Formats: sequence, structure tokens, C-alpha cells
Amino acid sequence: MKLLEYIDRIKIIHKLIKESHTGAPESFAKRLSISTSRLYVVLDELKLMGAPIEYSRQLQTYYYTQAFDVNIRADFTILKTEELIHINAGFLNQNNYSLLFL
Repeated sequence: MKLLEYIDRIKIIHKLIKESHTGAPESFAKRLSISTSRLYVVLDELKLMGAPIEYSRQLQTYYYTQAFDVNIRADFTILKTEELIHINAGFLNQNNYSLLFL
């Protein structure tokens, strides 16, 4: 569930930055129920992905310096036994033999 929580957090962060309604970093982090240092890490991750995020001390809000959008997608699929053979990571139980790929 951590992944889904992270995705939801990114969506909220994006919405608030897009609307320029984040507030100061401390209040923004509190609103997200994370530490201020964690907020800085997430913002840095978004910047590494190309998000043009800046902070206005005068307005006390984060904002995008140009039009920017976030699209996150996760697809979940049930795999057939034959498809599992082609996975080369984790734990696979095939023909009652436990295989561990390292």
C-alpha cells in the first residue's frame, strides 16, 4: 500500500502547487502529514523528473514556473504460470521446486 499512498501524495502535491496554495514548507509538510525534510526529498524527486518547481517567499507558496502536469499510471495484471517462467527476479515456485533468482 505504500506505493498507492505515495501516488496519492504526489497527486495532492501537484494539485496544491498547480493552484499555488501550498503555504510555507513547514505548513505544507504538516498538511501532507510528512516531515519537512521528507517534503524536500519529494520536491527534489519531482524536480529531477522535470517539474519546474520554485518557491515564492513573498507569496509563501510553491508554484510551477511553466505549465506542467503529472500523469501516474499503474496497471495490475494476473500472470499465467507460463508467464512466470520468464520473470527473472524474486521467488518463483515451479513444478514444486523452489527457485530463487539472485
